[in-house]
Amino acid sequence: MARQIHLIVVGKLKDSHLEAVEKDYLKRIINPELIIHEVKASAENKEAEGEVILKKVKDLTQGGAAHLIAMTEWGKRNTSVAFAEWTAQLLERPAKIIFLIAGAEGFSEEILKSCQERISLSELTFPHKLARILLVEQLYRAQTIRSGHPYHN
Repeated sequence: MARQIHLIVVGKLKDSHLEAVEKDYLKRIINPELIIHEVKASAENKEAEGEVILKKVKDLTQGGAAHLIAMTEWGKRNTSVAFAEWTAQLLERPAKIIFLIAGAEGFSEEILKSCQERISLSELTFPHKLARILLVEQLYRAQTIRSGHPYHN
């Protein structure tokens, strides 16, 4: 089973309340560990942003296999239970699991072509900083569902 999930996000939270919420979930997520990588990129140029994201992916994988997942409102929608089952299947694969959250302009075509999957948190559109918190919470929820913890109830 993979021991880590990576999340590459554009930008920093810069909000102490959101940072506190994220920190609380991160200390609860233990199986697998979630590692967040913040990259700095131009919010006005999604192609340049895409290059920065792909460079970070390359640094993380160092030539190994990666399963890239773009978080986008046009992606596949799941229930929390289906999301937990899907992540369990991903964790059985040898590839590094890397979720991607773009900046305000969204993903470049190069990023979308590089991803094996596109996942949506909702039909609604969220600011990328809130999407980050929602994804972290859902990864924690998936962990609790897989372990039978009552958090999801």
